[in-house]
Amino acid sequence: MSRKKIVPSILSADLTRLAQEVEAAEKGGADWLHVDVMDGHFAPTITIGPLIVSALRKTTKLPLDVHLMIENPDRYIEQFSEAGADIITVPVEACTHLHRTVHFIKDRGCQVGVCLNPATPLSLLDCILPDLDLVILLMVNPGFKGQKLDPALLAKIRALRKLINEGGLQANIEADGGISLDNISQVAGAGADIFVAGTAVFSSKDYGETISKLRNLAESA
Repeated sequence: MSRKKIVPSILSADLTRLAQEVEAAEKGGADWLHVDVMDGHFAPTITIGPLIVSALRKTTKLPLDVHLMIENPDRYIEQFSEAGADIITVPVEACTHLHRTVHFIKDRGCQVGVCLNPATPLSLLDCILPDLDLVILLMVNPGFKGQKLDPALLAKIRALRKLINEGGLQANIEADGGISLDNISQVAGAGADIFVAGTAVFSSKDYGETISKLRNLAESA
């Protein structure tokens, strides 16, 4: 990926106007759209399912970055891939057979990522990192929008960037949670490539201006 990617999360959009919100984000220069899928078990919130992903697929050409924060994600990978997901990320903590899950996603024609909660060590990626397109590092505990990024987690981004670079690997680092104009430079400087920005974008008056500022700050870090 040649430039830093800004990925608005629809969890922070006005869901009563979702089509218009997506159109505005796309016109504003968003690179992807981030779709948080939560089941009320793995993460404490219940959000959306494959039907919304299918509806999004009809309204935008942007890649759909679907983040399955659910128990037993294997049961739903096929449904989300059929609904139009371009990227599917699963939590390492919820996958009993992570290697099988990752390659099942690849076999469905999707890019594949693995997500780590804030307290989950990078060592759990040791045997799977070469197979991944991206790693999502959560910068907040999952479940609720509008949380503040924990700056102590910047060290985790640096450590993952070192692992990727020293191994000559291709995986990108996606930072998710609390990304804002005030901290994106620090997150990018630590080594992140992709930035999930929900509240920062959808709570702003001008999505295009905000996305442009976020990208400029990330790329100049």
